[in-house]
Amino acid sequence: MNAKYEIFLGADRQYYFRLKAPNGEKILASEGYTTKANCQNGIQSARINSPYDANYKRLPSLNAQYYFTLHAGNAQVIGKSEMYTSAQARDGGIAAVKGYGPSAPVVDLT
Repeated sequence: MNAKYEIFLGADRQYYFRLKAPNGEKILASEGYTTKANCQNGIQSARINSPYDANYKRLPSLNAQYYFTLHAGNAQVIGKSEMYTSAQARDGGIAAVKGYGPSAPVVDLT
C-alpha cells in the first residue's frame, strides 16, 4: 500500500481529507470544508506546504502527549496530527508528512 490522501464526507455533511501513511496510519487530518472543491484546495495547500519545516508547529497536549499542526503561508492551519506519546514519535510523524505530503495521490471516498 502507498501513502494517499483520502477525501471523505463527515457525519456533519462537510468534506474532510486525511493523509495516510503506507501502513494505513493517519498522519494528517483536515478541518471540515463546505465543498469538495475547497477540500481539494486544502490538499493542494498541504502538498505545497508540507515539505518545509517552518510550516509545522510542534505542540504538547494537555494529557502529556504531543501533536503537530501544518500551516499555510498565511498561518492558517491546513491539518493536524494524531496524538503521539513522545516528542520523538511526533517528529517522526512530521517527517512522514514531509516525505509523503507533496506527492501522495488522492482517493475520493465520497
